[in-house]
Amino acid sequence: MKIEDFMLPCPSKKFLGIECFGCGTQRAIVLVFEGKFSEAFHMFPAVYTLLLFLMMIGVSLIDKKRNYGNIIVFLAIINSIIMVFSYFYKHFYVQTH
Repeated sequence: MKIEDFMLPCPSKKFLGIECFGCGTQRAIVLVFEGKFSEAFHMFPAVYTLLLFLMMIGVSLIDKKRNYGNIIVFLAIINSIIMVFSYFYKHFYVQTH
């Protein structure tokens, strides 16, 4: 069995035929763990900020003494901007050129 057998399908792509802003996230994370860093970036450009975001959430759950709220919000905003920009770039710029 491979890890790809356990990946969840995108409901938006499955039912509507339209990729969502997060399509490719699972495959990109698997590519990062396999050491295929550039392929992971091309699959989902926000993969590294997403992993950093998730890591900071984990740290904030472990280290209760410090407040990581501002860092987490900042990373969420950066991640969202990258996701939106890459979505529109992939669907409107790449498909027309």
